[in-house]
Amino acid sequence: MQIQTEIIINAPTANIWSILTDLERYSEWNPFIVESHGQIAEGEKLKNTMRNGEKLMTFTPTVLKVEPGRYFEWLGSLYFRGLFDGKHYFELVPLSDNQTKLIHGEEFKGILVKLILKQIGDQTRDNFVAMNQALKEKAEKIPSSQE
Repeated sequence: MQIQTEIIINAPTANIWSILTDLERYSEWNPFIVESHGQIAEGEKLKNTMRNGEKLMTFTPTVLKVEPGRYFEWLGSLYFRGLFDGKHYFELVPLSDNQTKLIHGEEFKGILVKLILKQIGDQTRDNFVAMNQALKEKAEKIPSSQE
C-alpha cells in the first residue's frame, strides 16, 4: 500500500534540496517530522521524531538511497522488519529554473499494514500534505540571490 502526495514549489530545486536535507533545522519549519538528526547518506541511521495528531513518535530509519539534488528515501520499521515497514521518499522534479515538483510519499509493507493504515492512513496523508505546504512556504521565501 502507498500514500503519495505532490506539490508545486516556486523555487529552484537546489534551494528545496538544501532545506529538505538540513535535518537539524526540521524543528524550525516542519509540522510533521518535528525533529531529525543524522546524515542523508546511504546506509546511515536517522533519528526522527514525528507528530501524528497529539502524539510524538521517535523512530530510527535507515537511509536506503540518495541521488543528490533529486531523491532520497529511508526505511523505517515498527519494532522489527516485516511487521509494519515504511519506505519514505522525497523526489524533486525540476519544472523550470524556479519551479519544482515535490513528490513525497511512503510505501508500506508488513503483516499489520492494513490494520494500521485503516487507523492512521488519512492522518498520515494529511501530515505529508502539511509538511509539503510548510516546505513550499519556506522555500518560496528564500530570495533568488541566495540560489
